[in-house]
Amino acid sequence: MKKTRVSIFIDGSNLYNNLKQYKINKKFQEIIEVLVKEGDIADIFYYTASLDITFNEEKYWKHQRFLGKLREIPKFNVVLCTLKKSIEKGGSTKFTIKGDDVCLANDLIKGAYEDLYDIAIIVSGDEDFIPAIKTVQTLNKKVINAFFHKSSSNALRSICNNCINLGKELKK
Repeated sequence: MKKTRVSIFIDGSNLYNNLKQYKINKKFQEIIEVLVKEGDIADIFYYTASLDITFNEEKYWKHQRFLGKLREIPKFNVVLCTLKKSIEKGGSTKFTIKGDDVCLANDLIKGAYEDLYDIAIIVSGDEDFIPAIKTVQTLNKKVINAFFHKSSSNALRSICNNCINLGKELKK
């Protein structure tokens, strides 16, 4: 009998900010083990952007080392998106990752159409993924939402086949 193939799609900014907010310090291998209890990992996608080296060189290189460690994990794909810099009123600098949601949704749909997975796990709380989830479900793919309660959309959780309260699971 064929084992279930699982692909994980991680909104990097969502995961990073929630781990920080909940004061959870776990290695990525531990997070993956919480996400995938059964089946074979087909792929892991982590959507993020490189930091601005001109803004903070030390943080930039620390982030580059972090991304390098992620790339060492088997089947782990770091998907680099665009970092947009804007100056707020009062002069503070704000950075926003652009394109990450579109890339995640595209990879989710592409993987379903190419039959690369049976179950998709989406680590995000963003209900913008609902149309993409509905599309892959029409192809008989199951979708699990791994979420943190304070940043999670009820609509997203309700459309998925199952959910994992990642904040709760990682605190154990």
